[in-house]
Amino acid sequence: MLSSQHRDRLRTAGVEAATIDGTTWSLVEDALPAWWHDCGNALYVSPHAWLPEKVVASLGMFPVRDVLIVVGSPMEWLSSLLVGGDEATVFLGRDCVLTAGEIYCGARSSIVLHGPLVGTRGAIVDARNGGTIVAAADQLWAADVYVATDDMHRLEDVGTGERINPFGAHIRLGQHVWLGRDAVVTGHAEIGEGSVIGMRSMVRGQKVPPFTVAAGTPARVVREGVTWSHDDVP
Repeated sequence: MLSSQHRDRLRTAGVEAATIDGTTWSLVEDALPAWWHDCGNALYVSPHAWLPEKVVASLGMFPVRDVLIVVGSPMEWLSSLLVGGDEATVFLGRDCVLTAGEIYCGARSSIVLHGPLVGTRGAIVDARNGGTIVAAADQLWAADVYVATDDMHRLEDVGTGERINPFGAHIRLGQHVWLGRDAVVTGHAEIGEGSVIGMRSMVRGQKVPPFTVAAGTPARVVREGVTWSHDDVP
């Protein structure tokens, strides 16, 4: 049973109430070391949802506190799920498939993938420095998509010493978004409902309007008033 405290935390991270309340969640207690639970960490799964043994084992490798992970899909193809500090929050909703996918969530950061979501191969999802990633329902990510709040290393202006690359950024992908092969979404970024990001394009610190196609590095809108379908039909 999902505790009220953890429910509130998921809602704060951006999980829709109906997604939480429409599912029965069970606390996993026997697959992780005792210290993990003693430090206030929690792993919940829905019926028929699970993580690969090697992924669960990796959660107990580093001392962390108040980590919350909630899994609503069988994640048999997930390669890794790493938490890099205290108070990390990860939510993987129903019908999420990340083939050879990698997830990293740093301290006080959060990742919310509502599902359905299909990452065909090698997607990397990375939130750190208090950053957040929220993906609404119905995502299609082609191979080698990279969604990351930060660049992981400081880039600064020589004259002022000011950091000029993202730190603790917030990313939101609206409903029914298609990310093309090798697409990169990073920094403070928002992709509107029904939009398509072209192959090898980069959305960095940008807002992409709904129902558009954006392509290039940096991405720019190349077509408006479009939608897309999972079906490959004329």
